[in-house]
Amino acid sequence: MGTATLDTVAIGQNFPSAGRYSPVNPEGWATAQYPLGAHYDGQNVTFAVYSKRATHILLELYDQATGAAASHDYWLAKNPQDDIWRAKLADIPPGTLYAFRCWGPNWEYESNWQRGNSSSGYQADVDDQGHRFNPNKVLFDPYTREISHDKESQAMLAAGHSGEMYATGEGDYQGVPRRNYDTGPWVPKGIVLASDSTSTGPRPYLPPERALIYEAHVRGLTQHPTASQLQTLLKNYPGFEAVQNVPEPYRGTYAGAAYMAKYLKALGFTTIELLPVHETANETNPSDRPGGNYWGYMTFGYFAPDRRYAYDKSPGGPTREFKQMVKAFHDEGLEVYLDVVFNHTGEGGNWGNNDTVGFVCFGGFDTPEYYQLTDSHYLVDGATGCGNQLNFSNAVNQNLVLDSLTYWLEEMGVDGFRFDLAPVLGRTPSAFEREHWGEQKQFFPRHGLLEQIKQLGDRHRAEMIAEAWDIWGYEVGNFPAGWGEWNGRYRDAIRRFMKGDANTKAFTEQVNGDYQNFNDQGGPQRSINFIVAHDGFTLMDLVSYNTKNNLQPWPFGPSDGGSDSNDSWDSGGSQRLRRQRLRNFWTVQVFSRGVPMAVWGDEFGRTQNGNNNPYNIDSVATWSNYAMLGTNQPTAVDTGYAGASYHDNFGAGANTDHRNPLFVFARYGLHLRNQHYALRQRTYGDFWMNSGGDVTYQFKQCDGQSNLWERDRCVWLQIDGSEVGDHDFLLLINMYSETVNFAVPNAPGYHWYRIIDTAAWAEANHNIWPIDQATQITGHYGVNPFSISGVGRGKTSVI
Repeated sequence: MGTATLDTVAIGQNFPSAGRYSPVNPEGWATAQYPLGAHYDGQNVTFAVYSKRATHILLELYDQATGAAASHDYWLAKNPQDDIWRAKLADIPPGTLYAFRCWGPNWEYESNWQRGNSSSGYQADVDDQGHRFNPNKVLFDPYTREISHDKESQAMLAAGHSGEMYATGEGDYQGVPRRNYDTGPWVPKGIVLASDSTSTGPRPYLPPERALIYEAHVRGLTQHPTASQLQTLLKNYPGFEAVQNVPEPYRGTYAGAAYMAKYLKALGFTTIELLPVHETANETNPSDRPGGNYWGYMTFGYFAPDRRYAYDKSPGGPTREFKQMVKAFHDEGLEVYLDVVFNHTGEGGNWGNNDTVGFVCFGGFDTPEYYQLTDSHYLVDGATGCGNQLNFSNAVNQNLVLDSLTYWLEEMGVDGFRFDLAPVLGRTPSAFEREHWGEQKQFFPRHGLLEQIKQLGDRHRAEMIAEAWDIWGYEVGNFPAGWGEWNGRYRDAIRRFMKGDANTKAFTEQVNGDYQNFNDQGGPQRSINFIVAHDGFTLMDLVSYNTKNNLQPWPFGPSDGGSDSNDSWDSGGSQRLRRQRLRNFWTVQVFSRGVPMAVWGDEFGRTQNGNNNPYNIDSVATWSNYAMLGTNQPTAVDTGYAGASYHDNFGAGANTDHRNPLFVFARYGLHLRNQHYALRQRTYGDFWMNSGGDVTYQFKQCDGQSNLWERDRCVWLQIDGSEVGDHDFLLLINMYSETVNFAVPNAPGYHWYRIIDTAAWAEANHNIWPIDQATQITGHYGVNPFSISGVGRGKTSVI
């Protein structure tokens, strides 16, 4: 590409008239139908970007990602039928960097405008229609398949700059009025990619009731040095022989995550759900203090895999590497879900004053089309708390969501999605007066976008899962039939009952699959049963702290925010009871109707030392430390960070085989669920045992006969799996402070065998028994305080 100085050439005319980089059929651009984004056909590249209200859009090509101005530029042509601006250029090579400048009603195009801090054409930072066009603030393509770098890059910081340069409005940036400062040399650029044929392998197409979901952060999964020691740490665990060490250069990357497919398969999970992998601003996250956004819930590119998570950062590298990771999971029969954030973007909102924003993409192309606004044109963020929220009255956003999902399904090979703060997608801001907040907050289950997402999932046999609440509303059970939903009711009910709150009715309703809210949603498999998630305590911390501990020093904090209502209990400070309660949670989750979800590291006791909001912590606090696998005292291992220790909340298990007892127990429970059809039902049972054709969950008092009352802390649960050709199970749940005798029913021709007892007395056996070592139980069984016994009924076959 050439290196002409564009300041000496008329804007939009710096290109050759023929050959490489020349326009192809420019007279047809205004009627063309090129798809949104940049698309390479083997020789030429089409460019297309949406803006309803722009008056001029300039396409720029760059020789380098940072530190230099554009080398070629072209005026796009608008098709008035779809408000999409297009161009087609000859012989553009893959890897070409591109971006755009936009003019509109509040900043009119004038021929004397030049790059380099120009105010020519300026009318207002924001006009009476909410337009915020500014040609000095260069924009990357919302549909780009990869992004060159973050909004704030290491190169920018090294050059003495900061993200303040993106601001509009009054005030100066390095001696220049902020609105006039030219961001072209530093803004992220889109990258032209060639077609990629990297295989993602055959999709498993698992039915939703088969799912056992493992929520994980790409970096947190393998960044810790112990990810390169897995073979040694797992040597005492039968079934993990195929797991390989993660090569050091791959730690914290898609390539590293691929190595964990065999680990999760052996553990018993069927699905990995990755925290956001769309491009987000994390390139400058510090390694020695809090800062930035580790979790990644501030999306900039809905088609671009985050470049930081790629070992191969060359153009096209993140895309290839992500697809190779998906193939590794598919090859083991595991599905890959993505956590997606369509409720807001990473651009943020107003910087204090209404005239100041820092757009680098969506809002710069057409603020009123992309974002929800107030009457005074401030960006609304009341439902998200994240600076802005997208307006799903408008087709541009609906299409953005559907096009992005389709791309990740068809090109990147993923199997499902979890939608962050999903009610935003079911609102229609433009249907009401902007500041009639009661109407603005209304959620519409039949919103066209929600229906189309569900239909897209049906066509691709992919799962669509909502986080069905936001600041404006709680909509669990209200999404269209066929959607899955994170079930916060399950989380709350289980947490409370398991610390002795005796919320018996809510507990049994949730263990039975939340019939009231999901019977018309397609079945219990639409309830995602989680007890903890990324945003909150780990399971280890849930049983170890009464309140959050977010202001602790690095590497475990400090973090702001975090809920003060956690339904947690420190187990009276007893390590023994904490271990017992961890096993209780795993047991209830495995036997509940619905789809269990666990968080990375919970299988061996990962702790954040009580930080329940480490969104800004990229450290050993949020990385899985696999050294915990090689010991019966996991929270006593070295953190890997000098001078910092885990709080030893787990203590030492009574087993003497150099294995993590929680890990052994969790694996047993996961495999038990995988092996038993009775625990993976798509339909609810009736109220009668042995009635045929369904699996009834029958809840009684400890005598097995009397009906439960609210405030009962002991629950007798029989699951009649024999009605569908499986085994029956009996859970004896004692959340009382004393030992309780539970009745064991007669089973003519069959026997009841104890296969689980979570009480501390059984730790030497890891609290589990294979059927050939299980004790036959008859008459009654005593269950220790705050523990659970699991009993299976059969003849000689494996329970």
